[in-house]
Amino acid sequence: MTAQLTDLWQVAPITGTFGAELWGAALSDPAAAAAIPDLLAQHLVLAVRGQSVSPGDQVALARVLGEPTPAHPVVPGLPGFPEVLVLDGAAGGKNALWHTDVTFIPTPHAGSVLVADELPSRGGDTLFADLASAYERLSEPLRDAVNGLRAVHRIAPLAYWGEPFDTALTRPDALDLYERARDVPAVVHPVVRIHPRTGRRSLFVNRGFTSHLAGLSRIESEGLLALLYAHIEQPEFTLRHRWQAGDVLIWDNRATSHYAVDDYGSAPRSMRRVTVRGELPVGPDGFTSHATDDPLLAVR
Repeated sequence: MTAQLTDLWQVAPITGTFGAELWGAALSDPAAAAAIPDLLAQHLVLAVRGQSVSPGDQVALARVLGEPTPAHPVVPGLPGFPEVLVLDGAAGGKNALWHTDVTFIPTPHAGSVLVADELPSRGGDTLFADLASAYERLSEPLRDAVNGLRAVHRIAPLAYWGEPFDTALTRPDALDLYERARDVPAVVHPVVRIHPRTGRRSLFVNRGFTSHLAGLSRIESEGLLALLYAHIEQPEFTLRHRWQAGDVLIWDNRATSHYAVDDYGSAPRSMRRVTVRGELPVGPDGFTSHATDDPLLAVR
């Protein structure tokens, strides 16, 4: 596609619905960084090429988007940079599962900034799905049906480390993650959320953390979620980012999901992620997300 020239960036859309590559400026330039929020609202996923970003730079860039969060609710951050989560494939840091980051808290992250420190010579791509276009392309009867539904989200600690769970995590590490995750209550989110900046509606369920649909039978919940996941993951709503040295990936976590492709075997792949604090999701009917300790609602 033809690149568009802004005041500072060259911008090339990646697909017909979402995603853009950026080049021609440096994220360390305050003026160039200040343009990122508007570009992100427009494209949902930005692949910024040719950058050199230290952990401190990464945290500073996240501040342009909002307030950086601690690295993760149950996983410690990089020493000296508590906002930075290291995802090292050799140490269990794989995530071959469609998910939206940290939807198991009442205020899921608004966005993420991902930097590659070490890449395999081939493979290790990251896939993204456009949850706004996926919602808009549902048939009208199904859109009407999901507008008022609620979904329970729960932390699945080992989901961060790949599928199946025969990863580089040691059993003690896995048990430690599991124990810490038991202190995180379940959350009820609207199945459809309204973007606080653009007003667009998007589907807000994901394989990684959505447990079930509240108020539906097991057959209804599992069947409808399977339908929505199959719909979301159609090629028409996805893009594939092929990593290059110097890439920075920035995405809107309110309206996308992603998948780290585990096709690189034992080759090194190490990433750094910083996330931006979000707000309580709100559905079309005004329902607002909340935590719950009600076992009749939270457990399925």
